[in-house]
Amino acid sequence: MQSSNSNTHQDPNAPKTLKRAMSTRHLVMLSLGGAIGTGLFLGSGEVIAQTGPIGAIIAYILGGLIAYMVMLCLGELAVHMPVAGSFGAYAQKYIGSGTGYMISWVYWLTWTATLGTEFTAAALLMQEWFPHISMWIWTIIFALTIFALNLSSTRIFAESEFWLALVKVVTVIVFILLGLLAIFGLIPFDGAESAPLFHNLTTHGWFPQGLIPIFTTMLIVNFAFSGTELIGVAAGETKDPAVNVPKAINAAIWRLLIFFVGTIIVISALLPFEIAGLSGEGVSSSPFVTVFNYIGIPYADDIIRFVIITALLSAANSGLYAASRMMWSLSAQRQLPSLFSRLSKSGTPIIALVVTMFGAIPGLLSEHFAPETIFKNLLGVAAFTMVIVWMSICLSQFNFRRQWYKAGYTAKDLKFAAPLYPIVPILGFVFCFITGLSMAADPEMHAGLIVCLIFIAACYLSHYVFYRDQK
Repeated sequence: MQSSNSNTHQDPNAPKTLKRAMSTRHLVMLSLGGAIGTGLFLGSGEVIAQTGPIGAIIAYILGGLIAYMVMLCLGELAVHMPVAGSFGAYAQKYIGSGTGYMISWVYWLTWTATLGTEFTAAALLMQEWFPHISMWIWTIIFALTIFALNLSSTRIFAESEFWLALVKVVTVIVFILLGLLAIFGLIPFDGAESAPLFHNLTTHGWFPQGLIPIFTTMLIVNFAFSGTELIGVAAGETKDPAVNVPKAINAAIWRLLIFFVGTIIVISALLPFEIAGLSGEGVSSSPFVTVFNYIGIPYADDIIRFVIITALLSAANSGLYAASRMMWSLSAQRQLPSLFSRLSKSGTPIIALVVTMFGAIPGLLSEHFAPETIFKNLLGVAAFTMVIVWMSICLSQFNFRRQWYKAGYTAKDLKFAAPLYPIVPILGFVFCFITGLSMAADPEMHAGLIVCLIFIAACYLSHYVFYRDQK
């Protein structure tokens, strides 16, 4: 049986190990912070406009169930084998060495490619408040701040992410509570004489656009739940993972479902679905801003701008953490030079952090070279790679459990066992695969899809050339 200290196996030149400094509250907030982002604050209205209110609610419930199935699989693996490389290490052990190598690099690419765009977007929002200060000054300030938080120690990183994520969580809770008060007529809403109640949900029928949009928006919805898998990345730096990881997975997924579905219900009940996703300029297009303005909250634009800046910085904070741990893991498994698994005195992978920050440079330049095209394709790359990672988690757990049974053990011998095996990993894998196919059917996603396929092929090829003889 795998020891809980399996993450300590490193190159002799890097004797230190990653420190177990995270608690359940850190894991839950890391997961919530990874999932609650600009997709919810800016993109939720678009899903409602495409599917109708009831369709959007169904889409988010489906997305939450898919995420929950994947996270149950990840929880079983993370408790049994709590390593910082997480699903890359699991894929290597339970699918194949080449696939584990590919998954680690693909996940590194996902976060590194979007890092620069997070800093750039946050800087552009700051410039709306301070038009005379150069965007580059804000970009550099944000980049240095996030780098310093990650470099200091795992504990300080986790604490900073807790508070950044808390801003988003509190905003969503306040939005849902105020929205419900408006729905039931307990506070005024846009001069309405009677309570809106839930009439808007079915004003134009149950599915005004038909059933197909529910499935075509699944990539957007699934991507909204991405970030929950950060629990697995952090398992190797968590106190008592057998207790904290399952608690964090259950807490995070159910809270996300309540937050996402609650938000969709409030927006759909208070705004006609045709205008929920109208494209406006920047933050003003957010349905959060529209609802807050109609309720009469002063400075709604500024409040949501502040929340979105913290959301962007939280995503960058989590992304730098996740990408650097993948690079550390590749080095610890001798698939990168031992230099990359060197740890600072505080126990952070300093070289991996520096290299990942340099990888963010293309994203930083995106604003000056076709920003819309680059952003859209980076979103496509991130969404597709996340689907690949989630599929690998389901397949790894499926294969792990088969090996576990062959070795004479039962599910009761596991400290945490995903229920309904093999249904959960099979359904999780199939639904993720269908989500990937929906990307292939979208012409706007083709460039991102092709980049992903080329990158995956390059990973397998480089592994075959350099590491095929590795045991």
